[in-house]
Amino acid sequence: MTASLALSNLACVRGGRVLFKGLNATLGPGDALLLTGPNGVGKSSLLRLIAGLLPAYAGTMSYDGRLALSDENHALDPRLPLAKALGYWAGIDGTGPMAVSAALEALDMTRLADVPVRLLSTGQRRRANLARVLASGADIWLLDEPGNGLDTASLALLERAIAAHRAQGGIVVVASHQPLGLTDAQALALEAAE
Repeated sequence: MTASLALSNLACVRGGRVLFKGLNATLGPGDALLLTGPNGVGKSSLLRLIAGLLPAYAGTMSYDGRLALSDENHALDPRLPLAKALGYWAGIDGTGPMAVSAALEALDMTRLADVPVRLLSTGQRRRANLARVLASGADIWLLDEPGNGLDTASLALLERAIAAHRAQGGIVVVASHQPLGLTDAQALALEAAE
């Protein structure tokens, strides 16, 4: 992977309120960026801005590679069995069934492949959302509070998946209040804008 991500003097306004301004970061293959700060300062908005779902108010952003976002919206058809719901997105991403199988295995969900998404527990839905990101083949993972709803064993699986992605040259941008074994990550502390 030759992934890269650069944020330069980035600012975001939502509802007429400046959430953040003057943000800068440069990431290359294998790098991680940990977004910290209190609730409401714009961590989720920054991830959505990077994903192209929100416009920047000021500054520039550039990246090389494909992006995948994991947030509170799992974007999986609740009526479908988990593997088919993931397969839908893998088809769009061009990765296919092998990527779905690998993602399910990485997050210990293989036994749930035939279970309809609507029957999954909160933690299982969170892991399914993360499996969608893993199966996407994206170079840059944008993870918004990925540990919410996960038990200790599932957090360990997430940490392994992140480490494997980075070892292959992928980039991870994480907004999290939980430690995720990202001790060598760049830190970007967001504060309430004045």
